[in-house]
Amino acid sequence: MDHRTLEPNHYTSSDSDSKSSSLNSKLGPESVSSGKASYSMTKSPCSSSSTSNDNIANAATFDHKFRNKNSTLDGNGTVRPDDPPLLPGEKVQGVAREVTYLCPYSGPTRGVLSVTNYKIHFRSMDRDTPYVIEVPLGVVSRVEKVGGQSLSRGENSYGIELFCKDMRNLRFGHKQENHSRRNVFEKLQQYAFPLSHKLPLFAFECTESFPENGWLVYEPIAEFKRMGVPNEMWKISKINEHYEFCDSYPAILAVPAQATDDELRQVGAFRSRGRIPVLSWIHPESQATISRSSQPLVGVGGKRCREDERYIQLIMDGNAQSHKLFIMDARPSANAIANKAKGGGYESEDTYQNAEVIFLDIHNIHVMRESLRKLKELCFPTIDESKWLSGLESTYWLKHIKCILAGAGRITDKVENHKTSVLVHCSDGWDRTAQLTALAMLLLDPYYRTIKGFEVLIEKEWLSFGHKFQQRIGHGDDHHSDADRSPVFLQFIDCVWQITKMFAHAFEFNELFLITILDHLYSCRFGTFLFNSERERIQEGCVKQRTTSLWSMINSHLEFYKNPFYHHVPHSLDPVPTMRYMKLWKSLYCRWNPSMRPQEPIYVRNRELLAMKEQLENKVEDKKRDTKMRTSRTTTTTPTRLTSPMHV
Repeated sequence: MDHRTLEPNHYTSSDSDSKSSSLNSKLGPESVSSGKASYSMTKSPCSSSSTSNDNIANAATFDHKFRNKNSTLDGNGTVRPDDPPLLPGEKVQGVAREVTYLCPYSGPTRGVLSVTNYKIHFRSMDRDTPYVIEVPLGVVSRVEKVGGQSLSRGENSYGIELFCKDMRNLRFGHKQENHSRRNVFEKLQQYAFPLSHKLPLFAFECTESFPENGWLVYEPIAEFKRMGVPNEMWKISKINEHYEFCDSYPAILAVPAQATDDELRQVGAFRSRGRIPVLSWIHPESQATISRSSQPLVGVGGKRCREDERYIQLIMDGNAQSHKLFIMDARPSANAIANKAKGGGYESEDTYQNAEVIFLDIHNIHVMRESLRKLKELCFPTIDESKWLSGLESTYWLKHIKCILAGAGRITDKVENHKTSVLVHCSDGWDRTAQLTALAMLLLDPYYRTIKGFEVLIEKEWLSFGHKFQQRIGHGDDHHSDADRSPVFLQFIDCVWQITKMFAHAFEFNELFLITILDHLYSCRFGTFLFNSERERIQEGCVKQRTTSLWSMINSHLEFYKNPFYHHVPHSLDPVPTMRYMKLWKSLYCRWNPSMRPQEPIYVRNRELLAMKEQLENKVEDKKRDTKMRTSRTTTTTPTRLTSPMHV
């Protein structure tokens, strides 16, 4: 098969068995392990990890034999070959025939377009080898009609265009005379933006199950105990047990042992959104800590809060190795100063004794959103080779990634090498703060470099501490131009990928794991990234009771997400955050372009290497057992030699 002739994001299949390579329709384990799945084929646009480096989306997901369970039957009571494969709880909402997909790489092709309550599904009908496009509707940012009575002059100029959150757009041409566009457009509006139409997100309708329960991955008290908390200097507080103290913080917090609840309330009144400094991580040897908070409300008048100053001193005193505290303010200094006019600001070194404030120059969510927009224009649909490097530089994307990674590296250096505690904050403490604390913890603690440890890291630093996933991603709403949208979590995962490229052996997970997380960040198939805070997920959404965790799927099929080169690295990592080492993650941002896709999928090679590694490890164990048995037999069969005293 010549992969260069295939459209990006699609896969070919026989008429009798259309194998879905989408993020939501997964191949069965039998097909995966036996090699029956065509992993080297191009994939569906919705694939959770259809990367240009490795066509591995097919392996990331499994069909669970629900392919056409809810599909519409034809007059004879049989499933039509063009019906989409369905997840449990998924239903076809509308079908349009004689629709043309306008591929930006290989031209138009005609087929059947189906809309379900989860995805849009297109299957070509005009080729000997059909291919399928599947896009989870959660990926769609906006839907627009193209052409009209007076404008539709050329063929396929009348139709619908989908603008997606994962770097590409899709366009479908409709015939005006069959009036199919109206029905498809209405269904797309309803199910791509269910919250705007008073409908539930698909995660609350999906009924699939997995052997592992991903909701059990993170238990806050167990994680604190792993870090040695509570101890003499730190205690576990339940002051926020009912989310009345701070509605965006988790119910379980670790605070200085000497701080009383009254003092915590005083500090909360002086910190933006009540987000007081709390413990994120503690060094197992030096007891140096990473704490996180929001900005102090000093304002233009330079307000002071004695309780806050004393509280910061308690954090400093918790580390006997150093009598200094570094306050890492993620913002550019100009932005932090400007925030004083809004009642915010930063800590004064005059009032916070032995504290040093360092500004990390990471820009705000609006700058990052614009940077991603420019990157999308650069990568999709075509790449201008003659202007690639200058175009990439003009997006400032890699510069932003470098700044975030450099900030995390500075935190790591202060904690690991200088044995000094660090307090991290930005404005409200749920965007740049989460990026920095999570990355620093990843660099410091090898536990977070394992698959389950990384899941814990996301649950703890991002989900429980109130990163506003609903507003930053826009799950289920049609406000595509909302100023709160921003790729904050995407940047964090990009930084993780950069680190994995620098330390290829230090991480248990592979690239597919990271891309799967990002694709399901948008998909709304799982409940993991829904809502803005722990309180909303518990009190408003009952997410754990009514949806499935993304970690349920991943942990039920760990073999797909393991790095074959992994070995435990017990020490901290020290990345070099310079532009010379920053790389564009082409297998994520450019994955829809077929020219970026290699002939041999890395996924297949990874599985081969994992199998070979297991064989070699088994041989080593066998040799050890043989040597031990041989030694044991020699000891029991050889008589003990008697020695006589030596005479001088």
